Amino acid sequence: MNEFHTIAVTVNGHARRASVAVRTSAADFIRHDLGLTGTHIGCEHGVCGACTIVVDGEVVRSCLMFAAQLNGSVVETVEGATETGRIRGLQKAFVECNALQCGFCTPGMLLTAAEFTAKTPAPTRQQIRDALSGNLCRCTGYEAIVNAVELDLQRTP
Repeated sequence: MNEFHTIAVTVNGHARRASVAVRTSAADFIRHDLGLTGTHIGCEHGVCGACTIVVDGEVVRSCLMFAAQLNGSVVETVEGATETGRIRGLQKAFVECNALQCGFCTPGMLLTAAEFTAKTPAPTRQQIRDALSGNLCRCTGYEAIVNAVELDLQRTP
């Protein structure tokens, strides 16, 4: 028997109500029910960071949450951060530093970097590396990603 819960959640500034199966992950809800495919599904074990979203101001792995846990929360996905322009500088720096190749990890990296730099305005390279260490990238070797975060910080007043 499938049990369903009705949830009310604000996603990228839009109030949403939905009926979700108890075992539906937040990642599946965001991708399949809301059509926000920037939240990627990689490992489904919280290891890769491809499914990163921001819930009530905290970076979380949406594959490790049930959609029902989002009830009453404010959620930001990479689409929302793009629409508001919050990650515009980081996106530009990623392009300039060639910090994206296949692009699979990029949404999670951008959201993680944006939240980290908002809370740590003058981090060291090692702090940037540590903050991004939960987001796996198989293509870049991370050097270009750290360079992009530093470049964005240099440009940010």
